[in-house]
Amino acid sequence: MVSLRLTRGGKKNAPAYRIIATHKRSKRDGGFLEILGHYNPSENPVKFEYNKERYEHWIKTGAIPSDAVSQLVRGLYKYTPYNKGKAAVDNVVEKSEATPVAEAETTTAEAPTAE
Repeated sequence: MVSLRLTRGGKKNAPAYRIIATHKRSKRDGGFLEILGHYNPSENPVKFEYNKERYEHWIKTGAIPSDAVSQLVRGLYKYTPYNKGKAAVDNVVEKSEATPVAEAETTTAEAPTAE
């Protein structure tokens, strides 16, 4: 079974993540089938880029996204080292294979803020 999840990279106290397709039983930072995107909560504003076509392909073939990945795709994220609540991801970039990186669409996801 294939799952879509995050794998950690970056530096100490400055995490950066990749969104990957991997076998469900593989280790967090173990082997993977494909890199689908990147998520960097350490940047200001938070940066999240993913390939929408490949993400949908894996979902159609039966891959199960983790809770964190599904929330990122919807425009929410759970945790950053500096903000322990739900907040909107400022930069969501959906890349497609047909469109060069410079011409990729940029969409902004907004979420209700807790006050």
